Amino acid sequence: MKIDREALRLDPEKVSVKLQEFIRQQVRKTFRKKGIIVGISGGLDSAVTAALSVNAVGKERVHGIILPEEDSNPVSREYALKAINSLGIEYTEVNITPMLEAFGVYEKRDRVVRSYFPDITEGYKFRITLPQDLLERDRLNVYHLEAEDSSGKGVQARLSRNDYLEMMAANDIKQRVRMTQLYYEAERRHYVVCGTTNLPETVQGFFVKFGDGGVDMEPLADLYKTQVFQLGEHLGIPREILERTPSPDTYSLPVSDKDFYFCMSYDIVDLMIYAMRNNVPEDKLASDLGLEPEAAARAMKDLRRKQEATEHLRQLPPSIRINE
Repeated sequence: MKIDREALRLDPEKVSVKLQEFIRQQVRKTFRKKGIIVGISGGLDSAVTAALSVNAVGKERVHGIILPEEDSNPVSREYALKAINSLGIEYTEVNITPMLEAFGVYEKRDRVVRSYFPDITEGYKFRITLPQDLLERDRLNVYHLEAEDSSGKGVQARLSRNDYLEMMAANDIKQRVRMTQLYYEAERRHYVVCGTTNLPETVQGFFVKFGDGGVDMEPLADLYKTQVFQLGEHLGIPREILERTPSPDTYSLPVSDKDFYFCMSYDIVDLMIYAMRNNVPEDKLASDLGLEPEAAARAMKDLRRKQEATEHLRQLPPSIRINE
C-alpha cells in the first residue's frame, strides 16, 4: 500500500448519497425535527455540509447562519453568501461583536497585546501562530503573537504560557457565542444543528468544546480534508470557496489552519493521520512522502501528542456510578 493522494480517493457520488441518508435519518428518526441549521463560515467544510443537507432534506428545510464579528475577514461573509446563494437557502445574519464586547473579549485581548507592544497604535491587527519549521528541526510548540499597526509595521513576540491561555480563553468565547446563536435558531424552528468538523480537526482536537464542537451531528467527522474537497467539487461548491486557504478566521490578521495549529498542509496532515490509523511504519511513510525519516518522526510525534492531549474533547463528561 502506497501512501499518496490515491489512498484517500473516494467515489464522491456514493459517499454523498451515504452522507445524505445519514443526515436525513438523524433529522427525521433520531431527533424527529423539521430541518437543519448550518453555520456558514465562508469555508469549504460548512459549504459542503450545507449542500449535503439541502440534498438530504430539501433547501426549504435548511437555514444558514452567518455570524461575523470584529475580527472576521470580510471575505468570509462574501463567500458565505456565495455558498448560500448557490444553494438557494434562506439565512440569518447576526453580528456577534456586541455580545463579545459584553464578555470583554476584545478588552482582554487588547490588554495582552499591549503588554507586549505598549506602543502599538489603535486599529492594529493581530494573530497567533506556531513556528512553521516542524519538518525541519526539533522545536517546542510555543505560540508567537504577531501584530501589525495601521501603517503596516509588524512586530512579534513569543507568548508566555499564561498569556497564551488568557488569549485563548477569551478567543474561544467567539465559538461558544456562535453555538448559542445556532441553537437559538434551531430551537425556535424545531431544527437540528449540523456540525462541520472534518476528520483531521476531530482527531487532533482542532475545535472548541461547547463551541463549534457543540452540535447535534457531524457528517464530515470521518472525512479527510482532501476528501471534503473532492465532495465539494462533486457538489458544485463555488470555485472561490474550494480554493480558499483553510482558516479559523478568529484573528484580525489572516492566519491559516497550518499557521495556527497543524504546521503542515492538509495534504500532508491527511496522509500522516491515514498512516497512523492504518499502522503504516514511519520509514515507509517518510519514503512515500519524500521526507527525511527524522522529519516524518517529528511530525508523527506532534500529531500523536495533540491527539492524546485532546482526547477529553471527544468524550462525554466523566461520571461515577453510585446506585448499582
